[in-house]
Amino acid sequence: MSYRRLDASEIVNTLRALESRISERFPGSGLSAVCRELISVGELTQRKAEAIAVPNLWLRGLVYIVLIAGIAAVVFTVLAVTQSIELHMNTEVFGFFEGIDAAMNITVLVGAALFFAVSLDDRIKRRRSLTDLHVFRSIAHVIDMHQLTKDPSVVDERSRATAASPKRTMSRFELTRYLDYCSEMLALTGKLAALYAQSLPDPVVIDAVNEIENLTAGLSRKIWQKITILESLEDRETRAGSAQRS
Repeated sequence: MSYRRLDASEIVNTLRALESRISERFPGSGLSAVCRELISVGELTQRKAEAIAVPNLWLRGLVYIVLIAGIAAVVFTVLAVTQSIELHMNTEVFGFFEGIDAAMNITVLVGAALFFAVSLDDRIKRRRSLTDLHVFRSIAHVIDMHQLTKDPSVVDERSRATAASPKRTMSRFELTRYLDYCSEMLALTGKLAALYAQSLPDPVVIDAVNEIENLTAGLSRKIWQKITILESLEDRETRAGSAQRS
């Protein structure tokens, strides 16, 4: 087992354990459904990332064919010019420069074809990776939506709900656990996205993965601000209770 690379199976196992915890604590909740969806995505991520990293044999074959054809064309041109010079000694200088010009044109065309074939493989891999990574960005926002209405101030006795307020029936402990589950799911979403950068170290893909990790980290910080508020409210009530007993 390597400790230098992320293992998708271990990430998925962690997600399964998290989904069990969410389902046991909050049966039938939407958050557990989101976690199950993330498990399904995670199960496909390793295969997709590895498949994207595999070289395209058809394009590689095309590169070799173009390279061989280019070399053959240059050799043919040089031989043709040499024979022309031998047959027409008076045009030796003009034939030489014509041969050089033809060889340079062929070299430029072969180089352009090689660049197109090689860059085409990179563009295909990049497009597939960015399409797959968009799923993780969407899931991160879905997770954020589930914690959006989880207001820590509602556990404060001084808070008063209005007619338009959403129903909030969680205790302080349950609300803390719910928020913590959301934070864990965001972290694991970022880890699944990182598998693409691990399999395909393309600068554009790496930037997209970093963007997703920054997104999940930012959303997680927002969640932990709520958890910190809950902990501060608990500390305040504990101190108030101690003061009354004394």
